[in-house]
Amino acid sequence: MRKRLVSTAVAVAAVGALVTPAVAHADSGPAARGASASAPVEVLGGGTESGTAVVSGQNEPGTRLSVEGARTKSAHTLKVDYQVQETGYWCGPAATRIALSARVGPPSQGDLAAQLGTHEGGTDHISQVTGVLNANLGTGWYETKEMPNDPPTQGQKDLLWNDIVKDVDNNYPVVANIVAPPGNQPPGYPGDQTIYHYFTVIGYDDANRTVLIADPASFGGNQIYWLSFDQLASLIPPKGYAA
Repeated sequence: MRKRLVSTAVAVAAVGALVTPAVAHADSGPAARGASASAPVEVLGGGTESGTAVVSGQNEPGTRLSVEGARTKSAHTLKVDYQVQETGYWCGPAATRIALSARVGPPSQGDLAAQLGTHEGGTDHISQVTGVLNANLGTGWYETKEMPNDPPTQGQKDLLWNDIVKDVDNNYPVVANIVAPPGNQPPGYPGDQTIYHYFTVIGYDDANRTVLIADPASFGGNQIYWLSFDQLASLIPPKGYAA
């Protein structure tokens, strides 16, 4: 995967001007980097139905948000340090950083970009994310799971759901490499482009069969939102995820 997307602040204004559909570039203002919300974000107050936005509008590159964890009879979400990706091609480093933040104080996006071998075309493969997660955590927990079939088989979908539940229940977010074509996209994505991207799964609700997404791109101002599991499963092929 070599093409990645842009933060919302630029995407909304300039999406029609993009030369390469899956790549957009953003300036990352130094004032935005390291900025944090004044209060932690609570994730269950608005419900867990697909399409429910938990956080929106905090879309400056580098903006940080503290996202609280929660647990109910059917839902479990993790506490993470969310950050909007700082460049148009750092979705891999940003998604990796969000995942690491559930367990350790994470490196910067720049440090992770160097570890991942990220270049202006993006982060090439989900296995690079898997290796960097394990290296920073000093563990062998994460494995690369491929989903080559589009649509995925029922077995692949069952494995994905089981991996999400197991990982979240053990305080390990899942990093997914997705392909989002027109007509099948998360909230706010530019509908005239196929978007190649990484984001982080930080929770699930078994009752609604939804997953909580921490999306570093912030398309349409959507940072943290609930997505149906079926849609997530349809977005990953033919790529994969680290779980």
